[in-house]
Amino acid sequence: MGIYLDNAATSYPKPKVVANAVYDFMINNGTSSGRGSYQKAMESDFLVYNARKEIASLFNFDDPKRVIFTSNVTESLNLAIRGILKEGDHVVTSSLEHNAVWRCLKTLEKERKISITKIDATKEGHTNIEEINKSIRDNTALIIFTHASNVLGTIQPIKEIGRISRIRKIPFLVDAAQTAGVLPIDVKEDNIDLLAFTGHKSLLGPMGTGGLLINCEYNIEPLKSGGTGGDSAYEYQPDYYPNKLETGTLNVGGIAGLLESVKYIKSEGIDKIHKKETEITKYALEKLRFVKNMEIYGPKKSDDILGVISFNIKGMRAEDVAYVLDSKYDIMVRAGLHCAPSAHDLIGTKDIGTLRVGIGYFNEKEDIDKLVYALNKIQK
Repeated sequence: MGIYLDNAATSYPKPKVVANAVYDFMINNGTSSGRGSYQKAMESDFLVYNARKEIASLFNFDDPKRVIFTSNVTESLNLAIRGILKEGDHVVTSSLEHNAVWRCLKTLEKERKISITKIDATKEGHTNIEEINKSIRDNTALIIFTHASNVLGTIQPIKEIGRISRIRKIPFLVDAAQTAGVLPIDVKEDNIDLLAFTGHKSLLGPMGTGGLLINCEYNIEPLKSGGTGGDSAYEYQPDYYPNKLETGTLNVGGIAGLLESVKYIKSEGIDKIHKKETEITKYALEKLRFVKNMEIYGPKKSDDILGVISFNIKGMRAEDVAYVLDSKYDIMVRAGLHCAPSAHDLIGTKDIGTLRVGIGYFNEKEDIDKLVYALNKIQK
């Protein structure tokens, strides 16, 4: 394949153990979890439980029953947001949120008359946590922050934000779409009540997998109702985890792959993964300065960001540059608003979008060299 630099959307390639696990489950088992007492169904149950346990361990959490599986981080966020916010509630969020958060909140603003305070960040994506404290009201029912921006890569001070939420007794929801698997996350030390994650980005797992980790006693109403495989005579959704929030047949094949991807990350080590991605990000920030007419957005220090760099070539449309990179140089990057218009408001690119490089664990410095070469050639 060519040079893949869109890991902020979906990581690629996946470790071979991930694909092998999905294939092995499909060929040699293929049964539903929680839907039978025969041997293969019990094996599915055990696989799903092990996945809950490994994920809990990755985030220093000790209750696998409160690892709720979803189809992606968008469903996880909707599950938490819609499950907590009620008519007239107030929510505090960042100005860097993905539409997975922002559209959900705006919909509830219309449906449930909630009010929203959006905390302004600097053009580099840094947040002043004192502004969060000042924004809390008597009816504030939720604080939601992305762990790292998918446009600027800026890492947010979630531990400090979580400390405020604990003092004020307000649930704190963290969108870890960009960080789970590449940054160390400790739900206890970081004061996180609800952690929403997806499997297909830095967790290196399959698409169609994700989850919500519930490290709190706040009531969360189910997003859906239906079959759970147990208590079938009871006419309402069960009130215990995970069945309270999991309805319908799980993606056990995908969870099998996610289980192996989490094991792979643990065997490699989060610190090793983060160190490599930071080194390549630092290299990219240095080398991209040699591209003519380059404008890079966000922090210029690799320690402040994940492997996400947004930029534009002055006088050229982002979509045109991305097309030539792909068609002529076999280099894959993202162009557009990246489903996060609020972040583009900050940097003044809402009308034009940006090119985005998403660096992953399997990229190398040579990929950056080829990107820089191609960007300079395109301008000639």
